[in-house]
Amino acid sequence: MTTKKRIHHIALVVRNLDEGLRFYRDKLGLRLDKLETVEEQGVKAALLSMDNVEIELLEPLSDDSGIGRYLDRRGEGLHHICFTTPDIRAEMADLKGRGVELLDQEPRRGLAGLICFMHPRAHAGVLVELVEAPE
Repeated sequence: MTTKKRIHHIALVVRNLDEGLRFYRDKLGLRLDKLETVEEQGVKAALLSMDNVEIELLEPLSDDSGIGRYLDRRGEGLHHICFTTPDIRAEMADLKGRGVELLDQEPRRGLAGLICFMHPRAHAGVLVELVEAPE
């Protein structure tokens, strides 16, 4: 697609969301915009903002969730980078046409809006997310 993208958020996996909030919100002064449990993704999540980018903190609800397994294998830290798109379905079709392997075949609900993930194999091991965020 030819639309300009911007980074929407950078996601970090944390063992304890409250501890993450104490650092990013209380010590660094980021604004807490959203705090939610997303059962279908197995996470407690928080979106914090600063200027024109957000930080998403992800705490697994269980050890056997996707984020729980990630945390067990790799520890706390960077999980993914997310870019905005005005039309996620069109973007997904374009990416498929370009041979990019998608983890999601249909958009799904995420903390920031409709989301989809691309397989890390397509991006040198980096998990990349797209979001069609509500205005």
